[in-house]
Amino acid sequence: MMMRVYLDHAAATPVRPEVLAAMLPYFRAHFGNPSAVYDLGADSKEVMEAERAKVARLIGAPAEQIIFTSCGAEANNLAVKGAALAHLKKGRHIIVSAIEHHSVLNSARYLEKFHDFEVTFLRVNKFGQVEPERLLKALTPGTVLVSIQQGSNEIGTIQHINELAALCREHGVLFHSDAVAGAGTIPIDVQDLDVDLLSLSGPPLGGPKGTGALYFRRGLRLVPQIHSGIQESGRRGGTENLPGIVGLGVAAELAQGELSATANRLKTLRDRLINGVIGQIPYVIFTGHPEERLPGHASFCFEGIEGEALVFMLNARGICANTGSACASKALKVSPVLCAIGLPPEVAQGSLVFTLSPDNTEAEIDYVLTELPAAVEKLRSFSPVWRRKMAAAGGGPQ
Repeated sequence: MMMRVYLDHAAATPVRPEVLAAMLPYFRAHFGNPSAVYDLGADSKEVMEAERAKVARLIGAPAEQIIFTSCGAEANNLAVKGAALAHLKKGRHIIVSAIEHHSVLNSARYLEKFHDFEVTFLRVNKFGQVEPERLLKALTPGTVLVSIQQGSNEIGTIQHINELAALCREHGVLFHSDAVAGAGTIPIDVQDLDVDLLSLSGPPLGGPKGTGALYFRRGLRLVPQIHSGIQESGRRGGTENLPGIVGLGVAAELAQGELSATANRLKTLRDRLINGVIGQIPYVIFTGHPEERLPGHASFCFEGIEGEALVFMLNARGICANTGSACASKALKVSPVLCAIGLPPEVAQGSLVFTLSPDNTEAEIDYVLTELPAAVEKLRSFSPVWRRKMAAAGGGPQ
C-alpha cells in the first residue's frame, strides 16, 4: 500500500499548530501598526518586542540585536551587502565559502558586479568544511567580511564556526554565518560562536513562510537593503509583519524548549535512513561529513542516474525528496556544491537529499527503504551507458 512520506523539510515544513493558533488573533483583533502612537499600535509594539526576545533567546542574543526580515534569504542579503557596503573605507574584499546558499553567493556576486568588490569563493575539503589554514591565506588587509554557513542545506555538513570566527576577529574582519539550516536542531549561541552576524528563518523552526531574522553585534553598521521608514532601528524598512513575527517567536520558543529531544529524534531517524540506503543500494556515495552533520539531514549521490528523474519516480511512489537546495532545484544543473567537494559531474547529477522532521516515523523511513532501491534499480536499467559499465566490470546488468 502506497504511503505519503514527506522528507523535504528544508524546502518547506508545516506550520506548527501552536504557532498558527498564536498568529490568528493578529490578523484581525490585534492588527495595529507597531509604529503607531495610539494604544492599538503600542500594544502591537509590545507584542513585537516580546517575540523579538523569544527569537533572541534561541541563539543567546540580546533582544535589541535582532532584526526581523521576510525570510532567511533577506537576512543573508542584509548581512552580506549591508555589512560590506557599510565598511567601504576598510576595503572591498569579501570571502564566502564555495558551498554557501545562493542568497549569499549571489549577494557576493552583486557586490562584485555593481560595487567593484573582489570576492574569494573559498574552497572546501571533501566533506564540505572550510579549513582554517585556507581561510587565513585568503584574508587580506582589505577584507571586510567573511560569510560561512553553520550547516549546509545541501550536504548537511556542520562547520567549526567558532574557530573560523575567532580567526577573523584576530584580523579585524567581520564574520557572518547563515544558520537557517541548523537552527532548532543544534545548539546556537552567538556569544560562544563569536559571530558578528547570524541569519535565521521561520519555516525550518515550524514557523510561517515569509519570516526571518538577522542577529547583529552591538554597534555594527549596516546599510539597509529595504529603504522606507525607521522600522527595525532604521536597518530594515517597511511595516513589520506582526502575525508572522508572532509565529516566528512562538516557533523559536518551542524549538528552544525541545532542542535536545528534537536532535535525538532526528538523529535516530536519519541514521536509520542512511544505514539502510548504504546497506541496500550499490554504487551510492554518502555526501557531507559522516559525523559532523545536521541531525535531520541525509544526502547521497547515486551513480548511473539523474537525481531529477529519481525525484519524479519517488513522487509517483508517494515520497517527497529533493536534489539539493530548493532555491536552485529547478535549474537542472549539476550542483556547484557537489562539484566543490570533488565529485565529478556524472556522479553529482545523481544527487538526492532527504531532510527530516521529528514528526516523521520509523514506518515512513522503512517505506522509503523499500521503494528507493527499486526506483534506483529501475532507472539504472534504462541507461545503456550504465549497463555497459556494469558489463565491463563483470557485474552484469544492474
